[in-house]
Amino acid sequence: MAKKSRKQQPGGTPATVALTAAGTVFTVHTYEHDPAHPSYGEEAAEAMGVSPERVFKTLVAEVDGELTVAVVPVAGTLDLKALASAVGGKKATMADPVAAERVTGYVRGGISPLGQRKRLRTVLDASAGAHPTICVSAGRRGLEVELAPADLAALTGAALAPIGRG
Repeated sequence: MAKKSRKQQPGGTPATVALTAAGTVFTVHTYEHDPAHPSYGEEAAEAMGVSPERVFKTLVAEVDGELTVAVVPVAGTLDLKALASAVGGKKATMADPVAAERVTGYVRGGISPLGQRKRLRTVLDASAGAHPTICVSAGRRGLEVELAPADLAALTGAALAPIGRG
């Protein structure tokens, strides 16, 4: 069962600290992470009882040699060609997981688009705009934040583009 709160939890993550500092309205959802679950995002959606179309995963890709964050629904996959096009690049590949963890300051399965160690160029899938709120990782496995897509885009400087498939 997910817990909800509008206030930062003690021992907040850089993501929740950034949201609080910005004065953004958000809800924290916690759940017990199961290391045996095959998908971090699907696990979050199931545990919170939220449609997978409203739960977004944060992926780090490399577009023409520059690390770029893609935020797409867990119900689908990232279209690397569309991501490259969205940032004016030619070729995109998934980033090395170790490099993604190092530059964001988060572990895989807990990478948040918010409060990253180094702010990266970010693209949010356009489907986010169809929902009043979406959920993204709050910076660790078993912790999600729910917020308005416009707030996420504003805080991360994200461009909105159709980068998800499925």
